Amino acid sequence: MRAALLIARQEVGVALRNRWVLAVVLLLAGLALAVTFLGSAPTGEVGIDRLSVTVVSLANLGIFLVPLIALLLSFDAVAGEAERGTLLLLLAHPVARWQVVAGKFLGHLAVLVVATLVGYGGATAAAVLVQGGSGAAAWGAFALLLGSTVLLGGVFLGLGLLASVWVRERQTAAGVALGIWLVAVVLFDLALMGALVATGGEGLSAGLVTGIMMLNPADVYRLLNLTAFKDVSVAAGMAGVVPAGTAGPPLLVAVLLLWTALPLAAAWLGFRRREP
Repeated sequence: MRAALLIARQEVGVALRNRWVLAVVLLLAGLALAVTFLGSAPTGEVGIDRLSVTVVSLANLGIFLVPLIALLLSFDAVAGEAERGTLLLLLAHPVARWQVVAGKFLGHLAVLVVATLVGYGGATAAAVLVQGGSGAAAWGAFALLLGSTVLLGGVFLGLGLLASVWVRERQTAAGVALGIWLVAVVLFDLALMGALVATGGEGLSAGLVTGIMMLNPADVYRLLNLTAFKDVSVAAGMAGVVPAGTAGPPLLVAVLLLWTALPLAAAWLGFRRREP
């Protein structure tokens, strides 16, 4: 495991030297700050905790940005190194291939954790200082948001790493990563909405729709953050959407963990067979 941690530290160092990583973190922080203040403007009229509305805004932002950031971090983790010739040098050391996969994943995850804490944490801290405190339930929803955002990032880090392992060229890995983002964040929900419109909302029960959403980690993240707490659910318009007892937070967290484990396992299996 020591080798994996060393590789993780190296990946963090490489990420910190890349200016685009800093730019992405600043972009996430700036957008989080904007949606935090603009999104909580109507709370005085509807009587909902400001922080709960902030959680809704940040969750919707995270669905689009966090998967993209994760895929940009991981898509060339193996394919890029193979093209540059550094992968062969790395494997010449006494390091197991699972340690390479684990080290790259952990290093990128550390970068994502920092980006989440700086972006979401900084924006929320500024909003609380300006707008005042919030209740315990709202802070619980915010803590869930931070944790689930890291989980969502972990899912797409695994998918990006999987793409990087199974293709040979960096450009191909970039195209696959973009396709993954497009399907998960845009096309899947469009297809689901199209099915609902086509059936007039009668052909698909609420339980079936929830089950279909489990097939997309971005939608699992949405369900987890927008239905776990009452005020957040009301602010997001999700109250009563998910049938009681069908998709509680423990199940949704487990699904996100499974979505992380499966791509990582597939990446490890593919890397075992890959020639440097």
